[in-house]
Amino acid sequence: MDIYDLSSAAYKKARRRYLKTTKNRNEDLDAEWTPFRAAEKKYKARFPPPDLSHVLDLTSVTYDAETLASGRGFYCNGVEIKLLETNESTSSGVGTKAFTVPRVPGLVILPSFVPPQDQRRLVRWALRDHARHPNETNLDAHYILPGEGLWNAHLSSDAPLVKTRACTPELSNTKSGNSGPRQLVSNTPADPANFQSMLHSPKPLPAPSPTVSPASPTTLISKLRWANIGWSYHWGSKQYDFTKGKGHVDNEIGAICKRAVSSVNWKEVFGQSDEEGWRDEHWESWHETYGMNSRDTLMAHVDRSEVCATSPLVSISLGNAAIFLIGGLTRDVEPTAILLRSGDVVIMSGPACRRAYHGVPRILEDTLPEHFSLKLDGEGLSSWTPYESYMRTTRININVRQVFPKGFDPGLQVEN
Repeated sequence: MDIYDLSSAAYKKARRRYLKTTKNRNEDLDAEWTPFRAAEKKYKARFPPPDLSHVLDLTSVTYDAETLASGRGFYCNGVEIKLLETNESTSSGVGTKAFTVPRVPGLVILPSFVPPQDQRRLVRWALRDHARHPNETNLDAHYILPGEGLWNAHLSSDAPLVKTRACTPELSNTKSGNSGPRQLVSNTPADPANFQSMLHSPKPLPAPSPTVSPASPTTLISKLRWANIGWSYHWGSKQYDFTKGKGHVDNEIGAICKRAVSSVNWKEVFGQSDEEGWRDEHWESWHETYGMNSRDTLMAHVDRSEVCATSPLVSISLGNAAIFLIGGLTRDVEPTAILLRSGDVVIMSGPACRRAYHGVPRILEDTLPEHFSLKLDGEGLSSWTPYESYMRTTRININVRQVFPKGFDPGLQVEN
């Protein structure tokens, strides 16, 4: 990347901006940061460009037969890791290596688990088929999105401007919450004991912004941040809104997640092979997907909304690479930095990992894999071109988790 070239225009521009913005900065400000916040700042910074030498990059891992036979951990970029045995019979033959990070019990990484052709198919699904009605997106609160979906309208040469909800009173949200800046919410961790109170707590619709203007689908596609799948997530309260029912979870997504979880030898991870709640064969209680682009970050947070706090959360990375941070139960635990590339799958499992602080402070520009720009067998290059163009500055993260523990009856009607 040009930013690492001291003679490049990108480096010089970043340096000028850094000097300007830090001119009157309090020199003692850094001392107030928690270890997690310090790591976020380090990797998010445009200048100086972050040092990636201590970021775990599993594409550079090397090990010998003796190390593997011993079952001991070994180090990659200063981070201790351990290679797991995989259940070959449930794997596709691609990306079957699985690694754990001992300092984060329950974290499993499967590099290059999703093959290139499947990555492209998932990108098509996410943009063309998934980010549209009836699945909610971050834009639905403010715009009346086209029925064919925002992406499909974006591809049309004569698509009309997308109207705003605030300017269309008969279609605007009723009984909405307060407008204004988004408020930070520290939600109470969900569990079976408090489920009923959370189920009936108020979840007002977000108020449509009065300042947005009608825009073209092409303008709005760059503002797409997330699209929901499965149970509806209410961002205002950081709880699920079960009154909306459960949306369909695509069969291919379910199959990939099942294959990823089944390929891991969990006896090596936790000493037992059947953790509670890990055998939901019908995928009835798995949740959501988010999309992010290279201008976005995901700051430190903890997943507290699911009643089940142990079952695997499966995360699939597509597009540009990203730095993923995962720490401990508080921000005072120094996080481990991991480089996630397109096709990598991360599984967060067990209470120590599922309730750990984690985030994505940086998406690395110009890291789109070559297979996103090549013509693959059986696929017209022209039909793929708009997807390639979009993915040049984008990372899509498909994030799936189980909401309820095995055997828990929430008393909800579920249509499969």
